[in-house]
Amino acid sequence: MTTKTDQELVKLLADTRALLRTERFAATGARAKDPNSPKKLRAVIARVLTEQHARVLKAA
Repeated sequence: MTTKTDQELVKLLADTRALLRTERFAATGARAKDPNSPKKLRAVIARVLTEQHARVLKAA
């Protein structure tokens, strides 16, 4: 995460949130292929948000 630019982090965050949203809706109808997928996606989102916050604090 630390090697990505700010724009790449924003794009990764948006893409991951969209993927998590589709996983949630897909899981309501049938069994998920990977039941741990939402947990993994939330972890990625948390890592991106943590990196963004660290950069804000570093810049201030």
